[in-house]
Amino acid sequence: MTDNTPRSVKNAALLVATLVSFIVPFTGSASNIAFPMIGSEFELDAIVLGWVATSFLISSAVFLIPFGRIADIHGRKRVFVTGITVFTLSSAGCGFSTSAWMLIMFRVMQGLGSSMIFGTGMAILTSVFEPGERGRALGINLAAVYLGLSTGPFFGGLLTQHLGWRSIFLINVPLGAIVIIATLARLKGEWAEAKDESVDAAGSILYALALIMIMYGLSTLPAYSGFILMAVGAVVLAVFVRFEKGRSSPVLNMELFRKNPVFVFSNLAALINYGATFAVGFLMSLYLQYLRGYTPQQAGLILAAQPAVMMVLSPFAGKLSDRIEPGIVASIGMAFTTAGLVMLFFVNDSSGLLMILSSFVVLGFGFGFFSSPNTNAIMSSVQRKYFGVASAMVGTMRNTGMMISMGVAMILFSLIMGRVQITPEHHAAFLQCMKIAFGIFSFLCFGGIFASLARGKMH
Repeated sequence: MTDNTPRSVKNAALLVATLVSFIVPFTGSASNIAFPMIGSEFELDAIVLGWVATSFLISSAVFLIPFGRIADIHGRKRVFVTGITVFTLSSAGCGFSTSAWMLIMFRVMQGLGSSMIFGTGMAILTSVFEPGERGRALGINLAAVYLGLSTGPFFGGLLTQHLGWRSIFLINVPLGAIVIIATLARLKGEWAEAKDESVDAAGSILYALALIMIMYGLSTLPAYSGFILMAVGAVVLAVFVRFEKGRSSPVLNMELFRKNPVFVFSNLAALINYGATFAVGFLMSLYLQYLRGYTPQQAGLILAAQPAVMMVLSPFAGKLSDRIEPGIVASIGMAFTTAGLVMLFFVNDSSGLLMILSSFVVLGFGFGFFSSPNTNAIMSSVQRKYFGVASAMVGTMRNTGMMISMGVAMILFSLIMGRVQITPEHHAAFLQCMKIAFGIFSFLCFGGIFASLARGKMH
């Protein structure tokens, strides 16, 4: 269908996918700035505060693959619109939350909505754009992600400082409504190349149980219950893999992993990249506001340096990956990311602003060169009927990596700080947590360079 797709449909798909790719990351990066104010209002310790971010990640990761598969069978546009609606309504719920646990519950619902969005948006783009122009389209889409990430800290700081943290979530209501109207009015057609196949409900339940136990267990480490949950989750995951091999219409086709090294190593590289970088925004937001005394608006401006560079570079890197091997471009990006993390390792309570900004710029170069070529490699390595699952796998690697990244930060908080608020007497302990985290992330990302290089050739 790709070659016969009208230009108007391509433009509409790019428009709505780009709009929604802005909104979700905007909310995530803007809420990073609001965490100190949320913590103050609800009197939360650092660990519970981390759950405001973590609950969204677990929910999104758990549902991405099942909804990606449902979209392949029943229609990507249908699931896409449902996801935007759920995300918009749950954003309103977050804005009107009266307790931390109410906020966390609606963050879980936001994660459910985002899983429908990211399990379908990229798949729709891949469906309508042929390989020769796909990298550019994915690059523009990822530029919108980075625009959301870059403007989120600034506008999040502005909104938090002048209208309160709730405004960050409430602003999604009109934005979400615009996307819903634009999708229904302009995106004509439906994409369901696997419509003759059936939904694997049993496999989806096994997959969800395995991921919930592993990710929740990770978030509760170093408690013994965390290790037990992760071990049980690993057993359930092994049962899921064996179960899926015998299914005629599996929720996740294992052949994608057995005979497709580009798909396997590109996803592994994405997992490592996000696992090494997501907590940077969380930790540096706390560092800038608690230890350095910056206002939310000032901290947002500083944090915006990284995604601003990413936004500029992403379309160029995506277009470049249409011409030369995506693995080469992505590996260069991973090397830049490693360098930026090493620079952050040396940040202390008296580091100059120039050093901090330089670290963010180098990280921005890394992400800009890594993400769109890596995504192009993943989406172009599978058959059309698996576009929804492949898109969902991209999101799963992203969210699982983010969860690992936050898990490292929360484990360090538990071991070094304990369940305390980040007050001046605990600043030294927080700085120690941050330094150890950046050391771990640097080592992890360095290993990711080799995973990126190992994927083989796509072109």
